[in-house]
Amino acid sequence: MHVRTRKLLGAVVLLLFLLVYAVAVASIGAGRITEASPLLQLLYFVVAGLAWVLPAGLLLRWMARP
Repeated sequence: MHVRTRKLLGAVVLLLFLLVYAVAVASIGAGRITEASPLLQLLYFVVAGLAWVLPAGLLLRWMARP
């Protein structure tokens, strides 16, 4: 696969992933987590806020491959 094609495909996949991830995290955060303790809510939002970094980083590494 050519580099330009891989970068285009990776950019589209990354945008779709972030959109789906953000909607999923927000819906969980607005629903079930509101009944939890404040400490558990903080833990959820810290983990959910950082969990997207690893898959996005792996995708970016794949996109940058020669």
